[in-house]
Amino acid sequence: MFDTKTSRKFHFLPLLVCVAVSVFTVSSFGQETVANSVKKAPSAVTAAVAKSAAPLAGQPVYAGYKGVRIGTTSVETRKLLGEPRDKADAGDYYVFSDNETVQVMYDSAGTVRVISINYIGKSSGAPTVKDVLGEMVEPRPDGSLFKLVRYPKAGSFVSYNKTTGDNPMVIITWQKTQVEQ
Repeated sequence: MFDTKTSRKFHFLPLLVCVAVSVFTVSSFGQETVANSVKKAPSAVTAAVAKSAAPLAGQPVYAGYKGVRIGTTSVETRKLLGEPRDKADAGDYYVFSDNETVQVMYDSAGTVRVISINYIGKSSGAPTVKDVLGEMVEPRPDGSLFKLVRYPKAGSFVSYNKTTGDNPMVIITWQKTQVEQ
């Protein structure tokens, strides 16, 4: 997938943590409109996407990150997000601040297959679980949160993972689940 030199550049820990937690989580199905999900969403979810979205059953609530969605080309992604800190054919890594990073992974056709957004700290501006999944999630006894919602019709899932502590981390992952043939 990556050569050794390129793989050292990418910061896979947040994505790996999210995928590992996903394996052990029971999934549920959700339906909501994109327009309803962005009423209180941060600027990361663009208003333009919300205004143009029609209510679609079985579609992800989370409208994408700064205009980037599953299936967006690498060229368009780089136009929307700017120059990545680390760039490769298989994926890009962006650092927008000390509190916000994004990793975008591409399929063999050069289109987005995974978007993983990482927010660090209480004042990071991370969207709430309701903003992302369209529903509230009961925290675990330790105060952490995790929920994964599959969208079979859209061929993707969205997960929300929040840690606890003085410097909590929120990881939002939107991933394509179906391989096109």
